[in-house]
Amino acid sequence: MALLFFATTINYLDRQVIGLLKDNLAKEFNWSERDYSWIVIAFASAYALGLLLFGRLIDKIGTRLGYTISIIIWSVAAMLHSIASSTLGFGIARTALGLGESGNFPAAIKSVAEWFPKKDRAFATGIFNSGTNIAAIAGPPLIAWIFISSGWKAAFVWTGSLGFIWLIFWLWFFQTPSKQKRLSVGERAYILSDPDELNAGEQPHPGWGQLFHYRQTWAFILGKFLTDPVWWFYLFWIPSYFNSTYHLNLTGSAKYVSTVYVVASFGSILGGYLSGWLIKKGLPVYKARKRSMLIFALCVIPIFFVRFTNTIWPAVWLISLAAAAHQAWSANIFTLASDIYPKNTLSSIVGIGGMAGSVGGILFPFLIGIILDHFKLTGLLGTGYNIIFGICAVAYLLAWIIMHLLSPRMENI
Repeated sequence: MALLFFATTINYLDRQVIGLLKDNLAKEFNWSERDYSWIVIAFASAYALGLLLFGRLIDKIGTRLGYTISIIIWSVAAMLHSIASSTLGFGIARTALGLGESGNFPAAIKSVAEWFPKKDRAFATGIFNSGTNIAAIAGPPLIAWIFISSGWKAAFVWTGSLGFIWLIFWLWFFQTPSKQKRLSVGERAYILSDPDELNAGEQPHPGWGQLFHYRQTWAFILGKFLTDPVWWFYLFWIPSYFNSTYHLNLTGSAKYVSTVYVVASFGSILGGYLSGWLIKKGLPVYKARKRSMLIFALCVIPIFFVRFTNTIWPAVWLISLAAAAHQAWSANIFTLASDIYPKNTLSSIVGIGGMAGSVGGILFPFLIGIILDHFKLTGLLGTGYNIIFGICAVAYLLAWIIMHLLSPRMENI
């Protein structure tokens, strides 16, 4: 669990460097909002394709080797940002980064399914997924310090190098339960305590085409498509939103950005705990997941009222609540996949759903760039952000309704 947590932390730390340095890089390379959105889209496009490819690859070669390949690619790509000298150069580096980083969640979700029974998976997922928030907490002050002391190139080099340190521990410690010699008989029995684990070795390996025949697959796809882009908006635009709205700089906005993700980290862990607690209280697995997700969807709606705030802290708390709700939602939607699908196809389905989320992550930044550039020209940039926050407010409730209509009981495959 510690290895998955730190890998996810490094994954998001590498990913968010450009968002934190956006305003400084925009001045140096003369980026418009639309230029920046194209760089985000380059990352999202490669991430979408990579999720599909890595999901299938990890099901075939296993989590240990699949994670190793993923982190080598993304760490090298993160460091290559330091030699970019144009917008095109950043686009190429982001493409490589997106391809490599796409292996993180298919490998991590499959690892959780290998090591935990269903009643513990959402909590375990919430713990490692909180690494996304720890990266966003530590990232602003860390990147600001490196930028001030050594410049923007050093920020990419130092954060990219962390992946190679993690890789040493991964290859040293990690094995699947079937190959882990230090695992006791009692621990192995607990891991395999779900009834459907008894015949796990006899399960066939379905192809991609077969997965699309199930309504549960489409529920997962649309749930990710509608909600993942909102998190990308927080990651890539919230620092700039604070800077432009409240006239701050990188160091001035760091504490506000960090606050958002401190709160979000609690949401990730508590969100995973809630559905597990409901299962232990006797609620069927699918009801526990969906009831929890409905609560989290409703918790996002107050972000609509950011438009009515006049000072920064009320805006920070509203965005923090929405970010925490997203992380809680994310822990449960990932765990739904591990509840429904057999382990030998889990990375594939996580890759398919993740690709759908990334497609949304391509379309939404494109829309954001158009909206913000339009309102920036009219001197009403805040109005552009208000429109975007309104979209974020309803995305999760719409996703929950669609998922419920498509698969009310979320039957196992």
